[in-house]
Parts: sequence; structure tokens; C-alpha cells
Amino acid sequence: MSTPPISRFPVPALNSLPDDIRTRILGVQEKSGFVPNVFLALAYRPDEFRAFFAYNDAVMEKDGGLSKAEREMIVVATSAANQCHYCVVSHGAVLRIRAKNPLIADQIANNYRKADITPRQRAMLDFAVKVCLESQRASAHDFEVLHGHGFSDDDIWDIAAIAAFFALSNRMASVTDMRPNDEFYMMGRVPKA
Repeated sequence: MSTPPISRFPVPALNSLPDDIRTRILGVQEKSGFVPNVFLALAYRPDEFRAFFAYNDAVMEKDGGLSKAEREMIVVATSAANQCHYCVVSHGAVLRIRAKNPLIADQIANNYRKADITPRQRAMLDFAVKVCLESQRASAHDFEVLHGHGFSDDDIWDIAAIAAFFALSNRMASVTDMRPNDEFYMMGRVPKA
């Protein structure tokens, strides 16, 4: 049995990439022990690669009222709503690690309303999924609910920005038929050797 390709589009050789992109990919490989397929698939379009990862870093790696685990919860819940296999698997792995919980990503991907999360996190995901599926229905009431759970306006912006950005990511991953790396499936489920 052969391994399926990681994208429907050509995947450039690492040594053919611009220096900045190659350096970023090698840095990720050094840190994680492998190259997540999203980096290789998106390297097909270098300018879009740069823009994509700049925005990813801006919404996912910043300090603020949302923890890094909560940011990953948003990605997993909205990616599940968008049926994005790559993002559910890859960000599920990151969520398990950041939450230090081997069950949470599967719970959120299957039905966040039944997951072992706080009422605050449920309100966050209710809003994120609303932004994901029916953003035109966002209302002042949503802000009241979120404010009632202690979210600031900046936090609400972050929830919406993450949901919106990953709508783009989900659609590109689906169209390219991006394949999750096998390594993601066990990350955060079992202790490192």
C-alpha cells in the first residue's frame, strides 16, 4: 500500500523554497520532529504561505484573555463544523498538548456541547461556531452573553478572528485534500518516550 499524496497540488522540494520559508519549515521540523504537511502544501504559493502564517501567528500565538488551549478549542470546534479532517486532527493534537488532556480534542470535535469544558468555554465555542456557520446572525446579545462570562471586547474579536481565519484554512485544506501527518494522531495521547 502506498502513502497518499499530501496535496492535490504540487509540493515543492524543500531545497527549492525561498530562504525564509525553508528556514521556517526547518525550525518547525526541529521543534516537532517532523514537518506538518500544511507547511509543505502551502509552500506551493510562497506569498500566500507568508501571509497565512503571519496571520496564524497573530491570532494563535499572542497573549490575551484566551489561553492557547482555548484558542485551539476554537479551531477544533469550528474545523469539525466545517468537516476539515486535516485541521481537526492536527489542531486536536496541539489542543491535547496545550490542555494537558488526552480526551478533550475528541470530545470537542465530536460534540463540544457534551465536552468536559467550563460554561465559559462553552459560551466561547457557541459564539465561535456561530461565526463559523452563520456570522450574519452575530448580535449584541452574543456580546452580552460573552461579557457575562468575563470576555472582553478584545477577547470576542479574537474568538471571531480565529473562527474566520480557520474557515479559510479549513476550505483550503479540504480543496487541496491535505493529508494529516500520521504523527498527529498519537500526539498528546501517550507520554513521550
